[in-house]
Amino acid sequence: MLAVRDVTKRFGSIEAVAGISFTVGRGEIVGFLGPNGAGKTTTMRMLAGIFPPSSGSVRVAGRDPLLDPLACRRAVGYFPEQAPSYPELTVRGYLGFVAKLKRLPRAARSEAVARVLAACGIEDVAHRRVGTLSKGYRQRVGLAQALCGDPPILILDEPTIGLDPAQVVEIRQLVRGLRGHRTVLFSSHILSEVEAVCDRVVVIARGRIVGEGTPAELGARLGRERLEDVFLDLVRP
Repeated sequence: MLAVRDVTKRFGSIEAVAGISFTVGRGEIVGFLGPNGAGKTTTMRMLAGIFPPSSGSVRVAGRDPLLDPLACRRAVGYFPEQAPSYPELTVRGYLGFVAKLKRLPRAARSEAVARVLAACGIEDVAHRRVGTLSKGYRQRVGLAQALCGDPPILILDEPTIGLDPAQVVEIRQLVRGLRGHRTVLFSSHILSEVEAVCDRVVVIARGRIVGEGTPAELGARLGRERLEDVFLDLVRP
């Protein structure tokens, strides 16, 4: 469902991503693990169609975002690290606006909003303004907007950042519940986070892939302490 092949991204003289390759199969939840500044967000933005790679190729549901951008964007629900929202809108109003932006037919929008409200456990706050919600509920709203339109692929950039431990558990449970129903790329800089949620892990540091496999495979290959040393700055909450 997602394929990155020999992708490089440069910003002037800075090489943010340096020739990386990996895939995410249908129904998989794959962790994208690396320290802050490793190139995770840059890679996810390329997959989401926000900007093109400098070289190499990206495929989203078998399509090239450069040649078929609308089809690729319809296939992807994107939750950026700083999820955009309109604090003066109610949760229901904001999700309705998202449904409109995603070009859902008018007759289908109310049902689509109701589905994601229920899926993310935010029905009780649907009438409240987004700006009045706790950080945990705002993250749930961010996940709901990514799910709106029923995309087969989700790209989630640090969805638990800034949450308290109870809220982290709630978001992890929501993401785990997507297994088999959605293809998910889930980024984090916390090793235990991806262990708790993901089927497989792709590890990136300094713009390069430095490891790939299940959490158990990576730990067995290198040993737990060595694993944390090699991947630099990967910390537990």
